[in-house]
Amino acid sequence: IVLLIKFRFRIFLLFFVALGQALELEAKRPNILLIVSEDNGPELGCYGDPYVQTPALDLLSAQGVRFNRAYVPQAGCSQSRAALLTGLYPHQNGQIGLATWKFRLYDEKTPNLVRSLKEGGYRTGIIGKLHINPASAFPFDFKKIPSGNFSRSKLGDYAKAANEFITESNAPFFLSVNYPDAHRPFINKISGIPKQTLKGKDVKPLSYFGIDTLELREQTASYYNCMSRLDSLIDDLLDVLKKSGKWDETLIIYLGDHGGDMLRGKRTSYEGGVRIPLIMYWKGKVGFSEGKGQGVRDELVSTLDLMPTILNVAGVAQPDGLSGKSLLPLLQGRAKSWREYLFTEYHTHSAHNFFPQRTVRNGRFKLIHNLQPNQINPGYDFTMNRFFPGLQKVIDQAEEPVRSAYALTKQPPEFELYDLKSDPFEFRNLANDETYASHLNLLKQNLEKWRKQTNDPFLYPKNLERLKSEINECFNDIQPSKKDLKMNYWNYFFE
Repeated sequence: IVLLIKFRFRIFLLFFVALGQALELEAKRPNILLIVSEDNGPELGCYGDPYVQTPALDLLSAQGVRFNRAYVPQAGCSQSRAALLTGLYPHQNGQIGLATWKFRLYDEKTPNLVRSLKEGGYRTGIIGKLHINPASAFPFDFKKIPSGNFSRSKLGDYAKAANEFITESNAPFFLSVNYPDAHRPFINKISGIPKQTLKGKDVKPLSYFGIDTLELREQTASYYNCMSRLDSLIDDLLDVLKKSGKWDETLIIYLGDHGGDMLRGKRTSYEGGVRIPLIMYWKGKVGFSEGKGQGVRDELVSTLDLMPTILNVAGVAQPDGLSGKSLLPLLQGRAKSWREYLFTEYHTHSAHNFFPQRTVRNGRFKLIHNLQPNQINPGYDFTMNRFFPGLQKVIDQAEEPVRSAYALTKQPPEFELYDLKSDPFEFRNLANDETYASHLNLLKQNLEKWRKQTNDPFLYPKNLERLKSEINECFNDIQPSKKDLKMNYWNYFFE
């Protein structure tokens, strides 16, 4: 009897200890504020850009952690956002092109961040566009401003909607705020924001262009003005969070969805397309340098790491098979090792620019595998036509190696190899240089291994050719038609 009483007492004691730990965890669970901007790389003051004015994000970086080598899995809006919210590469989740062009997740029931947090007891909200098919896969409790809003209408509504959501309950929340800047069209000033605008004479073109004209300076200045407006709006959002009294208990994450809509940027596998800004802040937590100078990490990280990071912080179970890993060990300074190789990819954006690529990089070298080698990349003219007449003539008159780099972009060979230490803007393809043969082969091996591990459907050429054929059939008098685009890849990719 005595033994039975002791056993029962021990069981009750363990129960109350577990209950206390659960209540403590619940009390400590942070809110998560995810801020996503459109079409911009790390062109921020805190990343060393000499022209742009971004004081709010610079301060957030100074108080938190800035990731110098952060990447998206694909340089496209829908593709990047779907990867972030599912923790899977586009070829794994199915969102390989724009949602507005009928591309979609393979399966609506694919585990995602929103559903996991909601099931874990979080309130979930989104302000701004989702841009993933089907939207029903993401059961947000709160939704406002669902359009892309590229006209920048009623920009003050983003902070107002955030205030409404943040203050309506004391339960832990996840809020994704998605701003329209710096998407095209570049608009210099909206409702007096930014207060001071830059002009072409004030700046130089982005370095990865490799060319310099007055027109490119004007477009770069307009892009910077969009970034300054974005910073001002984020400042308003952060002010809402501070006034709510929830600043101290909120993990703030800021990132761009991919690089700028510029030459050799968006819709490419170059650094200008896939490298993004990523800043994280959580007051007073280990690894976040509140008031103690800037925290900077140089490891190779991906937005695929954000879903496991957020679930880790929130104390919510992580679905099996995610492609990233939690950043907490980096943030807490206890990571003994990190990834050696980082992978990105490209499929298409709209139907205009189908040109699949697979990419791997390590600390220094980067390999791009073009799956349609020696063919004209339709994305080249698509991008050139977004600028000004005569741009190609400027390129043709550029000095080497810039001129050849653009020619290679238009009609690339099977492999492109770049030394990002000596050639950070990827102007010199080293794939045929025997001096770098060992680096080429090592990256090839790791890329092939990754493609097999992640079940890349384009390992089978018939899948690539079938999808290409379906996309080509929607072209009418040179231009593609959305209504004539009939795809079925989600049913046959994995037959």
